[in-house]
Amino acid sequence: MSKSPAERTRDAERTRAELLEVATAVFAEDGFSGARVDEIAERTRTTKRMIYYYFGGKEQLYVAVLENAYAGIRAAEQALVVGDLEPVEAMRRLAELTFDHHNAHPDFIRLVSIENIHRGEFLRRIESVRELATPVAGLLEDLLARGRATGVFRADVDAIDVHLVISSYCVFQVANQHTFGYLFGRDLQSPLQRKHLRAMIGDVVVAWLTATAD
Repeated sequence: MSKSPAERTRDAERTRAELLEVATAVFAEDGFSGARVDEIAERTRTTKRMIYYYFGGKEQLYVAVLENAYAGIRAAEQALVVGDLEPVEAMRRLAELTFDHHNAHPDFIRLVSIENIHRGEFLRRIESVRELATPVAGLLEDLLARGRATGVFRADVDAIDVHLVISSYCVFQVANQHTFGYLFGRDLQSPLQRKHLRAMIGDVVVAWLTATAD
């Protein structure tokens, strides 16, 4: 019995999603240059021909992996409901969400590091990537505006400043966990440390935004 068009569509979506998941792990492990399409095909029990059918080639697959990775963090940010919270608590929640997402998705951090090695060459091919960043910038601008209106947030900081501080902190404690941990004898991924570091990013951002500018 042949499958209906809807069933074939679902099968195609599942296959594409599986290929993206496995390809994400392979590119994160081996980088763009070291990753092999043969390995991705083997792990998914499919063929290179099938991968080329869905994505066109290795470069196109890597670009799709990047786009999917960035879409993941943006979806998490957009799902955060903070409209009813006071600006200080809402900003803390956003910082903690970023911390949680980066800890739960270390492959995303590795992919960002790999893409920076390539000077953003492949990211520039994703037309939607800047649009993906628009909602979080808008959310931060709204929180800053609400905080300023109530007199709790300083006026000399913009949304990208805040995003930079939060992102830098959250990326560092995942990307540099092995080197930093070895140098200072501290396991950044232990449950106790994660709890401490999660609270710290909220404290840092809130203290900075509520400080009086010189």
